[in-house]
Amino acid sequence: MKQNTFMPKLAGVLLATCMLAGAAEARGKKMELYPVSDATKGVYQELCAECHGGDRLGGIGPALITESLTRLKASAATSTIKEGRVHTQMPAFGDQLNDQQIADLVNMVKTPLGAMPVWGEKEIDATRVFNEDYQPVDAPVYDSDPLNLFVVVETGDHYATVMDGDTFEPLTRFKTQFALHGGPKFTPDGHFVFFMSRDGWITKYDMWALKVVAEVRGGINSRNIAISRDGKHIALANYLPHSLVMLSAEDLSVEKIFEAESLGGDTTRVSAVYQAPERDSFVVAMKDVPEVWEVATNANAEPEFDGYVDAENYGKDASKPTSEGLFALRRIAVDAPMDDFFFDQSYKHLMGSSRDGKSGVVVDMDEGTTIATIDLPGFPHLGSGISWDWQGKSVMVTPHLSESKISVIDMTNWSVLKTLDTAGPGFFMRSHENSKYAWADVFFGPNKDQMYVIDKETLEIVKTLKPLPGKTAAHIEFDRDGSHAILSIWENDGMIIIYDAKTLEEVKRIPMSKPSGKYNVWNKITFSAGTSH
Repeated sequence: MKQNTFMPKLAGVLLATCMLAGAAEARGKKMELYPVSDATKGVYQELCAECHGGDRLGGIGPALITESLTRLKASAATSTIKEGRVHTQMPAFGDQLNDQQIADLVNMVKTPLGAMPVWGEKEIDATRVFNEDYQPVDAPVYDSDPLNLFVVVETGDHYATVMDGDTFEPLTRFKTQFALHGGPKFTPDGHFVFFMSRDGWITKYDMWALKVVAEVRGGINSRNIAISRDGKHIALANYLPHSLVMLSAEDLSVEKIFEAESLGGDTTRVSAVYQAPERDSFVVAMKDVPEVWEVATNANAEPEFDGYVDAENYGKDASKPTSEGLFALRRIAVDAPMDDFFFDQSYKHLMGSSRDGKSGVVVDMDEGTTIATIDLPGFPHLGSGISWDWQGKSVMVTPHLSESKISVIDMTNWSVLKTLDTAGPGFFMRSHENSKYAWADVFFGPNKDQMYVIDKETLEIVKTLKPLPGKTAAHIEFDRDGSHAILSIWENDGMIIIYDAKTLEEVKRIPMSKPSGKYNVWNKITFSAGTSH
């Protein structure tokens, strides 16, 4: 095992650096780009390259490429270059650069790269570092229930807090990479957790020792990670380069890299990867080609697992089995690219969003065929959908990203059973098997401070909470037994608010810096129907 000195890569720390690729401004208005001058390239090399890399692909600071910075407004980028970023190593350059030079830097980092970056096994392995201060432990170093801990991701200042789920007291708080995304993934015993940043950094953290173990950069612009059923393998979905990377969960070494191409040879971004525990596999969403991949995480997978499902309808010859066992690949043809996947509890059925935002497509994973298309206009956020039993049948409930409604879907015939009107589009839903309620936010628009409580039996909104007027209320998570619901105030000077999940009364508030997500160990490792998978 390669023993490099551990350096907490302050990748987050600097996002803001010149970074600020002023992506789209408010309301989706795009920047007008212009050719990058030699003078601007010189300024970048002098002031930015040391931290962000001469090729803009990152170093101790994040990558300064448009794919990673699409959510960053030009105004925020400009401000960061001028004034620096508090609590990071990003300095202020307002006394060295004039307004035009700063605008030129923003234009530069917004300009797409000229070619697909190379990021293979050699490049990945060169980034792998181990924390020399880490020592394994045989038991947790605290008295709390290790399966009722929460990991709270605080994106306001790029820290994470580990919190006791019984007392709601923090156990530790530590620096993370910049812009964590996709939700942390726990090993089946809850001992280790893995984080991923948009810049492709994967961090392994020991939940018993409360220490970072190791880090590696598996991509340039990454979407999310998944962990195998046995906890031995990590899968990373990348936009840049177009790849699906398999890493050892033990030491973060590269096990296999799939070049993301369709059967016909068309290259594609990888939208997401999911663990399918009941299938002992990873399921992979492709952004640009009409395929869904399934990758075996079982060393005994049969060779027929590798092949192309529904090749005749896809219009190409079926591929012959080329491998068996671990990481054997199966391709499923669909009518059009889709992503934002939801799975039923058996993982037999997959539902994905169509790219036009008007429907949900249901795929039978056993047969490898599309069995239903559901009319769901308004971009249903299926990845946040949850399910429960209702009057003898299973229902799936999902918010919508661009319409003010929540859809209830009958999973016995894949039809819309009911639609709830809301005060604005939502993003997250959560529940728990022991709770009679489901919670849904109003994430977008003027009513972002509202949180709905839905009776799972009547399918009606029974209470609307407004915990902090004018502040975004989002991302509910339950504790292990479902007795408490924890809500985020999604602001830099935000907090988490704990509610009694039965009485809906507030219990406690804890200040935190934009707590974007809270993840309970037990709910995640048991794949609770009340949380996203």
